[in-house]
Amino acid sequence: MQDLFANPLYLLLPFGLIFYFLVMRPQQQQQAQLRGALDNLRRGDMVVTSGGILGKVVKAPAKEDTEITLEIADDVQVKVVKDTLVGVRTKTQPVDKSDKG
Repeated sequence: MQDLFANPLYLLLPFGLIFYFLVMRPQQQQQAQLRGALDNLRRGDMVVTSGGILGKVVKAPAKEDTEITLEIADDVQVKVVKDTLVGVRTKTQPVDKSDKG
């Protein structure tokens, strides 16, 4: 029995499990949630790009589309790659009152 725990790999096993449950698993769940939100994008949803640009979805994209059109200001529309979106705020979510910008 003493030889079993002499192997350093058995000492690393608890650290590996802790790393998985504290880092990897929550990140995977967050990515799955974002993927689901991107698959259900609708016209009028507010999105955030990886560059920090906020925009409103102008045209509801099909699931196979890789680009979407966003309105970032009045009469200013840009096309962005769907994979660069990092957040989705639906029309039904309340706007933060402390945000004056």
